[in-house]
Amino acid sequence: MASQLTLNLVQGSIQFSFSAAAAQELKEALAELIQTLKAKTAAAGTGRPKPIKPTEYRHTGDVFLEIFCNPNIWPSPFAAKLLLTVRDERIRLTTEAELTRIIEDVNLYLEENAD
Repeated sequence: MASQLTLNLVQGSIQFSFSAAAAQELKEALAELIQTLKAKTAAAGTGRPKPIKPTEYRHTGDVFLEIFCNPNIWPSPFAAKLLLTVRDERIRLTTEAELTRIIEDVNLYLEENAD
């Protein structure tokens, strides 16, 4: 059963139906992005940085959710922002969101929807 996931954006928020399993997958993708950003930060100053592949997460359910982040342009996980797209057949929202805030939102959702 899907509950409502609320994602807080830079300005405002969006709420949509999302399953706990999909939220767990999203949490894992965001954790991997955090580790990539931490490794990049730790390697800073050790010569020319190697380009890192952007993170792309896609989920299709009641709505289509896509999250994109290019870790090459952010100095740390705390500064990183995501490009977030939520759409269905009637509406499409594309906006920017703070990585740390989205992680908090997903963790809160999983705590509230734990079996």
